[in-house]
Amino acid sequence: MVKSRTVLPQLLPLFMLLLVGCTTLGPDYEEPQIAWLDSWQPDLYGQLGHPTQQANSDLRFWWHLFDDQRLNQLIATAKKNNPSLHIAGLRILESRAALNIAGSSRRPQLQQINGALSAINTDQSGGGSNNTSDDFFAYQSEFRVGWELDFWGRFQRGIESADAVFLASVTAQQDLQVLLSAQVTQLYFAYSTLAKRIDVAQTNAARQKRSYALTQKLFEAGQGSELDLQQAKTQYLSTQASVPQLQAGLTQIRNALCALLGLPPGELALLTARSSSLPAYETVHLPDIPAQLLLRRPDIRTAAWRVAAQSAQIGVAKADYYPAISLSGQLGWSGNSLNSTANTSQLSAGPSFTWNIFDYGRVDNNVRLQDARLQQSIEAFRNRVLIAAKEIDDAAISLAKYGEQQEILKQAIVSAERSLDLANIRYREGYANFQRVLDAQRSLLTQTDRYLVTQGAHLNAVAALYKAFGGGWSDMPPDTWLPANIRTQMQKRTDWSDWLEQAPSTSPRGGAKTNTIPVSPP
Repeated sequence: MVKSRTVLPQLLPLFMLLLVGCTTLGPDYEEPQIAWLDSWQPDLYGQLGHPTQQANSDLRFWWHLFDDQRLNQLIATAKKNNPSLHIAGLRILESRAALNIAGSSRRPQLQQINGALSAINTDQSGGGSNNTSDDFFAYQSEFRVGWELDFWGRFQRGIESADAVFLASVTAQQDLQVLLSAQVTQLYFAYSTLAKRIDVAQTNAARQKRSYALTQKLFEAGQGSELDLQQAKTQYLSTQASVPQLQAGLTQIRNALCALLGLPPGELALLTARSSSLPAYETVHLPDIPAQLLLRRPDIRTAAWRVAAQSAQIGVAKADYYPAISLSGQLGWSGNSLNSTANTSQLSAGPSFTWNIFDYGRVDNNVRLQDARLQQSIEAFRNRVLIAAKEIDDAAISLAKYGEQQEILKQAIVSAERSLDLANIRYREGYANFQRVLDAQRSLLTQTDRYLVTQGAHLNAVAALYKAFGGGWSDMPPDTWLPANIRTQMQKRTDWSDWLEQAPSTSPRGGAKTNTIPVSPP
C-alpha cells in the first residue's frame, strides 16, 4: 500500500503531459458554397406582391391565404394523424437516443464490478495419508475502471456526427411537413376542381338532353331530319358517358386524401361541405427574397447536416492512425473461509495503450472511403440546391402562365355562351341547321372544362411554389405529432422521461464549426 501511494504522484505529471497533447483530427465542417446563388435573384415572372404584404406573410401557414377553414382543418388533421409523419418523428427520438449514446463516450467506458462465490470440497485418501475431507468457501470481488482518453478527437468527432444526424432527422421531419401541407392543399383543390367539372358536364348533358328531345319531337312531326336527331343523341350520350370516369377520379382523390389524414377510404364531411367555387389567387407574398428562402428549405438543411455528419467521420477514421491511450484502475479483494489463509486486497492504476501498427492499409483505405462519402454528400447538397431552384422557377412560370391562360379562357367562355344563344335563335327561326347548335354546345363545354382544369392547375402551382420555398412547417413537440395512444403504449414499454412531451433543443451540441442557417421557421 505504501508503494502505491508513492507511484501515483509520480505518474500524475505524465498524465497531465498527455492531456496537453490532445488534438482533434479531421476537417472541421464548413457548409458547401453555392457560387451561383449570390447572383440568382429571380423575380418569379412578376408574381411577387407588395413588399409590405411580403413582410407580413408567414410561410409556416401559407394556405391561410385561401381563407378556407375546411382546408385549415384538413391540414391540421394530417399533421396530427399522418403515419409517415409519425415515423419521421420517431426517427428524431431514435437519433436523439443515439446522440446521447455517443455523448457517453466522453466518460469512462469501463465501469465494472465483478464478484464470485465458490463452495469448495476437497477429499484426500490413499498414499499412506489419512483420509481427509475439507469444505470451505472462496470469495472475491473487484471493481475495474477503464477510460480511453480522447487524444485524437475520435469521440468528439463521433459526437459531432451523431449531433448532425440528429439535426438531420429534425429537418427531415420538417420537410415532411412541407410536403404534407402542399399535398393536402393540392388534393383538396383537385377534388373541388373535379367536382366542378362533373357539375359542368351534368349541366351541359341536361342542356343537350333538351336539344335531343326537341329534335325528336321535330322528327316525329316530320319537320326535322333523322340526322339532326342522331347527332343530338350522340352528343348527349357522349357528354353523359364522361361523367362516370370523372366520378371515379373524384373517389380516387378522396381516397388519397384519406390516406394522408391517416383514415381508411370513405366519405369526408369536410369535402362534402366544401365551397362551391374555387378561390381566386393573385400574387405571391414572401417574407424574404427567394435565394435566401431556398437555403432555409428543410430538405436543403437536411442535406447540409448530412455533409456535417460525414465530415466528422473522417476524423473518426484518422484516429486509427494513432494509439488508443487509456487510464485504467482495479480494486480487488479475495478470501476464503479457511482460518489458515489470509484475505488479500489489491489496488492497481496506470496508463496503457494499444496500437495496431500493421494494418495492411486498412486505415488509409477507410479514410479514403469516408472522404469519398463526404464528397458524395457535398455533391448531393449542391444537387439538392439546383433542384430546389428548378422547382421554384418551374412553379413560378406555371403560376404566371396559368394565370394568363385563365384570363383568355374567361373570354372564350363568354364568346361560347353568346355563340350558343345565337345558334339556338337562328335554328328556331330556320336560318341555320342544327349542326351549328351542336357545335356551339360542344365548344361551350370544351371551353368551360378547359377553364376549370386551368384554374385547378393554377391553384396546384400556388401550392407547388410555396412548397418550393420550403413553407408549411413549424416546430412540433412530440405530443402534437404523436397520438396519445401511441405515447401511452411507448411509456408502458420504456421510461421515456419527458421525451414524448417536449421537443429537444436543436442547437448543435457537437462543437462543429458551421455557418448553417438555424432550423427555425422562415
